[in-house]
Amino acid sequence: MKNGRATRTALHLFLVWAMTAAVVPTLGFELVVSAWGGGAGATVPVLALGVPLMVGLLTVAGLPVRTVVPLCGSAPQRLGWAVLVFVLGTLGVLAGLTAYGGGVDLGSAGTRIALTGAPYAVAAALFVPSRWVRLGSLAALAAGVAYGGFVGPAQAQQRHHEAEIARYREHPELLYLGTAPPGMHVSHAEVGPASFAVDYRPVREGYESGYVSLVVRSPFTPAPRCPETGEKGVTCTVDAAGEMATVRDFPDGTREVTLTRRHRNAEVEVTSQTLDEPGLHHLLNTLHPLTDTELEGLMQEKAIDHRL
Repeated sequence: MKNGRATRTALHLFLVWAMTAAVVPTLGFELVVSAWGGGAGATVPVLALGVPLMVGLLTVAGLPVRTVVPLCGSAPQRLGWAVLVFVLGTLGVLAGLTAYGGGVDLGSAGTRIALTGAPYAVAAALFVPSRWVRLGSLAALAAGVAYGGFVGPAQAQQRHHEAEIARYREHPELLYLGTAPPGMHVSHAEVGPASFAVDYRPVREGYESGYVSLVVRSPFTPAPRCPETGEKGVTCTVDAAGEMATVRDFPDGTREVTLTRRHRNAEVEVTSQTLDEPGLHHLLNTLHPLTDTELEGLMQEKAIDHRL
């Protein structure tokens, strides 16, 4: 491509980008405001004015290359070319909005505004009779598809995953897990603003019965202590180490055992009607900080959630 033609082509593509980058965001904003205030019907007048304006500006942008781009040789041809560029470019903008809505990072507000003109410039470049210009536009299109369809969503998913981990670890002083009793596993965990609750159930749930509850929370009192008013069928003792054991005997002959002890800066409580006191002691003795591997496993199994 000769220097004069190359200059006109560059000016042409720059005009397409600049005009659309200036007008499309404004048109989009007006559409949103109209739809918000008056529903879908209110967007019709905006489109009736905005679309012809866009096509008219694109027609002007085709003037510098009327002797270079065959479709811009005459006024009717330039109008048809402008409609094609508008349709293709708008499809690109809609694809970008879809990707952005899915969490794909498109940079700052200024960058996103500048990017709105890119699909129109790429569409215009496809009609330039130069192999290198067309190859460049196809490369830009391929890069946009790869980022918007694959790289960007993967990065968005990774950011979301990291944000979820950070959310679960807001209070690491409470995130302690005990080794599951034999034949049981962690069936569910819940992170609260001042507690971490874990449910243990049989691995073969539905065929075997059993349940153990572990709760790690901010301490209610300086040290675990039995209530002063006794409850019928309930016995409570506190040993020399400060561990409190509460046993509730039910009329049907079953009993519920609860052990409460201090663990560093937290209070830990385990409760079960199926696991005996030695088993609960073993669970407490295996307390350890929740590892990244354990947290990842709970997240993958959707066995953990966050309670406000």
